[in-house]
Amino acid sequence: MDFFSGPLPLTSITIATALILAALLFKFFNGRKRRYHPLAGTFFNQLINFSRLHDYHTDLAREHKTFRIFGTAGPEVYTADPANVEYILKTNFNNYTKGKYHYSVLSDLLGDGIFAVDGEKWLQQRKLASHDLSTKVLRDFSSVVFQNNAVKLAQIISEAATSNQSTIDIQDLFMKATLDSIFKVGFGTELNTLSGSNEEGNRFAEAFDDSSALTFHRYVDKFWKLKRLLNIGSEAVLKEKMKLMDEFVYKMPKEDILSRFLVLRQKDPTNMNDRYLRDIILNFIIAGKDTTAITLSWFFYMLCKNPLVQEKIARKVKEEIDAKEGTTFGEFVERLTEEALSRMHYLHAAITETLRLYPAVAVDGKFCCSDDTLPDGFNVSVGDNVAYLPYPMGRMQYLWGDDAEVFRPERWLNDDGVFQPESPFKFTAFQAGPRICAGKEFAYTQMKIFAAVLVSFFTFKLSDEKRAVRYRTMLTLHIDGGLFLQVFRK
Repeated sequence: MDFFSGPLPLTSITIATALILAALLFKFFNGRKRRYHPLAGTFFNQLINFSRLHDYHTDLAREHKTFRIFGTAGPEVYTADPANVEYILKTNFNNYTKGKYHYSVLSDLLGDGIFAVDGEKWLQQRKLASHDLSTKVLRDFSSVVFQNNAVKLAQIISEAATSNQSTIDIQDLFMKATLDSIFKVGFGTELNTLSGSNEEGNRFAEAFDDSSALTFHRYVDKFWKLKRLLNIGSEAVLKEKMKLMDEFVYKMPKEDILSRFLVLRQKDPTNMNDRYLRDIILNFIIAGKDTTAITLSWFFYMLCKNPLVQEKIARKVKEEIDAKEGTTFGEFVERLTEEALSRMHYLHAAITETLRLYPAVAVDGKFCCSDDTLPDGFNVSVGDNVAYLPYPMGRMQYLWGDDAEVFRPERWLNDDGVFQPESPFKFTAFQAGPRICAGKEFAYTQMKIFAAVLVSFFTFKLSDEKRAVRYRTMLTLHIDGGLFLQVFRK
């Protein structure tokens, strides 16, 4: 006890000091041994480049396959390296979750839906969705819904083509058509936004898109939590938009796919409450509406920039289903069977090539749960936000060759013209690993039905060749301000 109560002898002080210094030096030099990816910028650089954020990331990825940015919540690691992507999405999946940070940003909009959560809630929703999407009954029903909405869309475009107002905003039409489809397939509800008879549905869709943009902006806004607390600025607008959405969703009839979750609510009413059902609905909508509508919009933009591809798709589609002159829209879609669609390799390749250059989700973030070393030999630390970059990856010459930025559907076909898929860790439009998109085949089916009908009956051109077509920086890759096309009957 005398040792602790009295003054320490000089030798003891010297030894203690030496031990402390040794510990500090060990920590310092051990820390220096950890190799971190090059620091390429800060959240301030991302804020300045927000309107072109994905191109900013592309510029950085050309210099470094993987790089760091000091973000609003600390270090952020961004990668366009397929080896790192595979490690994050599959090999060490459990170490890279959505995490508390992403949940805090996304939860006001997406709540406890599948795109914002981990663990049991994610697994529960994933299992139910995967089961439903794998049934033949739902596949057949959804194909009929897609065909019916394709006919409705073609009739609207036909009216525009035969009138003096031949310019259409095709992105707006696709957004309405896919929204109608997901509500009918997922919830048993006829929304009818495409026909213009449901103004409330149109307001919901607009509020949903604006909420997506405002939510994504949180990633570069260091003060968004303060704004939310004070209910000012962008957060006040977001609150109003979400109020409108919630009012619409809560009074929806809850049928079909959602009925399976209602059964769970009977078993577990505490966790499966109305708010959770609302979250599930909104996540279904972003999966079924935004991704397909956005891809179709960019697809038709690419066709307008590459008219020979547009003509080739129309020719090959007609050859596959042996469409005769004078075939009506209704007769045409009846020929678009699952078997016929599976033979349309060139159309499938053109849609996939669109997704390579314009993925619906341009950047996808994860949270690092513990210190780790990526396959490239660099370290990431617990608490780092780690994101892979589908948009830049589609533009990297080391992945796709010197013509990486050229729209060339043939890169997906073998010598016999048969579609050849790439590794999902190189082509990341549908994610990969355990979180790979469960609705991938549904998305392709809807896109191929819509595209096959429209390119077979109409020719599309940009209404203004000089107008720049840019994306709107938000959760999904919308075309900013819409896509205005001139349309002509064939």
